[in-house]
Amino acid sequence: MKPFVSSSLIAAAFFALSSCGGPTDPEVARVPAGELLDTSSGRDWPAFGRTYGEQHYSPLDEVNRETVERLGLAWSVDLPLGNSVTGPIAVDGVLYTATGYSVVRAFDAATGEQLWEYDPEAPQASGRKLRQGWGSRGIAWWNGKVYTGTQDGRLIAIDAKTGKPVWSQMTVEKDDVRFISGAPRVFDGKVIIGHGGADVGSIRGYVTAYDAETGKQLWRFWTVPGQPGVDDDETTRIASETWAGEWWKHGGGGTVWNAITYDAELDTIYLGTGNGAPWNHKIRSAGEGDNLFLCAIVALDAKTGKYKWHYQINPAESWDYNASMDMQVATLEIDGKPRKVLMQAPKNGFFYVIDRTNGKLISAEPFVKVSWASKIDLKTGRPVEMPGIRYENGPATLTPTPIGAHSWTPMAYSPQTRLVYIPAIELEATFDDSGITPENWKRAPGGALDYAVRPEIRLFEGQETHSALVAVDPVTQKQAWRIPTPSHFNGGVAATGGGLVFHGQVDSRFNAYDAKTGKLLWSYDAKAPVIAPPITYMAKGRQYVTVLTGMGTSGGFLGPLLAKYGIDYRSQARRVLTFALDGKAVLPDAEPYKPVAFDDPDYRPDTAAASAGADIYNQRCVVCHGGEVVAAGVAPDLRTSPTVADRDTFDAIVRDGVLVPAGMPGFEEMTETEREALRYYLRARAADLRKETKAAVR
Repeated sequence: MKPFVSSSLIAAAFFALSSCGGPTDPEVARVPAGELLDTSSGRDWPAFGRTYGEQHYSPLDEVNRETVERLGLAWSVDLPLGNSVTGPIAVDGVLYTATGYSVVRAFDAATGEQLWEYDPEAPQASGRKLRQGWGSRGIAWWNGKVYTGTQDGRLIAIDAKTGKPVWSQMTVEKDDVRFISGAPRVFDGKVIIGHGGADVGSIRGYVTAYDAETGKQLWRFWTVPGQPGVDDDETTRIASETWAGEWWKHGGGGTVWNAITYDAELDTIYLGTGNGAPWNHKIRSAGEGDNLFLCAIVALDAKTGKYKWHYQINPAESWDYNASMDMQVATLEIDGKPRKVLMQAPKNGFFYVIDRTNGKLISAEPFVKVSWASKIDLKTGRPVEMPGIRYENGPATLTPTPIGAHSWTPMAYSPQTRLVYIPAIELEATFDDSGITPENWKRAPGGALDYAVRPEIRLFEGQETHSALVAVDPVTQKQAWRIPTPSHFNGGVAATGGGLVFHGQVDSRFNAYDAKTGKLLWSYDAKAPVIAPPITYMAKGRQYVTVLTGMGTSGGFLGPLLAKYGIDYRSQARRVLTFALDGKAVLPDAEPYKPVAFDDPDYRPDTAAASAGADIYNQRCVVCHGGEVVAAGVAPDLRTSPTVADRDTFDAIVRDGVLVPAGMPGFEEMTETEREALRYYLRARAADLRKETKAAVR
């Protein structure tokens, strides 16, 4: 490993042992070669996936199939309003979280006592970047420092003992729409981060590696090409021939907002890249070319950031089937030989096993219902697409949807059971770009959503559940078991050496399953949705399991699908929950929530005005406040907010940005006419709620 100073060498050695094992690890002798990448004790959980290889697996076994029935709440801490779906980390008996807009807190892992808090005040610094994100999904630890990314694009190293910033590096241009929501990854003395923003501006994706000790930039890799002859970089030289038209004017997309995996064995970084900007291939690239490196897995030399190989999940992608879901490193016995593999369950519904030495596809099979392709051709690695799915002949209905068959909530791989556990989603969507042409399309101003296509996402007719926890054998591609889960969105997964799989759900249940059979062994009423990925670690000689509660990020995008669970932005419980054997702590009962529309005696129905306001809402507001203004906990339910009824208050919020510190962006460029149309639509939805309430009473 790269030497810095003696303390860094010690930290590097610790992280190697706690993450990936090594040739001097005494446990290696007891494990068949290649079977167990993580041979460490599992004492800590120092990174988003715990290990470099992102397995979301811990070998700890104090809590196991036999003892899990004794698992109880050891302590809990209430959190303020805001995003609370972060993957926490734990090192040396200290638990770290980043909630809201990257407000980092440290707790004594055994008692829950808060040790410090650091607030980077990201909303105030974010400007228009605040319009498309909800805050942090995760953090990382290295050599006594905690690393977090912020909505305004900073990467910050914080002293893990004091909570004071050590260094801060702006990773994006100040006035563009790039933002950070994903967890940084730290490896070999480097910290790497990408960004989001492809759906709202002319964004060209990249990742950047920095010196973990000083914040000095070491290398940057662009994930899509720039303008030939202007942007003289490696990606433009390699990939520009796979694009057409003047793609650089649209930016291209390809952001790395979530998935980054480090392969210590091969000293390789794997990037999971995002969708194109805009989604519609006919607009983005004149309908021509594969558009590298969109929706792909890209391997880079970890020391230099130089390109090694790629595998593209969806060439010429047009449905937001991005490859931004977590990727896991393993060594599997396939056809009698050990194979070094990378595994991913991306949005498109196929589970991929890829040779990580060269990027060659080994296998790919559906883990949910898939209608956009009949199969993945193992010879070419390309999907065999069904006719008409590119909406070239009119609207096209297909599965999965832009929400994905698997979203950002991580899956897990257990080297003990040799199974992968995927939080799967099953919905369908209709895509339609009627009337949208290269000649008449322009990006919507002000950072509004504009995909150059109209996607309509919905439930399968007659289907009661729309998600599942799926266990897949990555060698045979057979499903070992499948557990239906409530609603259309479910939580992250962690597997353990105790033969357990922990998984949270929208209905407030936090469950432990038998990792081999899927049998439910333990269930806890968390009194709030459990979306965040759980972790497990040791502190003062005991094994603890921690998870955060509360709805956040894109899980609330389809608010009406979550309405029956009574999830409200203001009243839902956002907490850190920590469990241990024989824990006796008790949570207060959840308060039932029923939305009550604000009073609006001057409202008069006007279909045309409501329709005009709906268009503005669906471009500007739906990401946070939910479809049909049913936010389901991600942001306030505006049908119940009296601020909508008062024009001056509404203008102060929307035009002047008085609630920016609370995470509500301002839209200073909106005209008075647009604001009134938007306000009218919100009033109309409140009127609908009043009617629904009266009908229910009858």
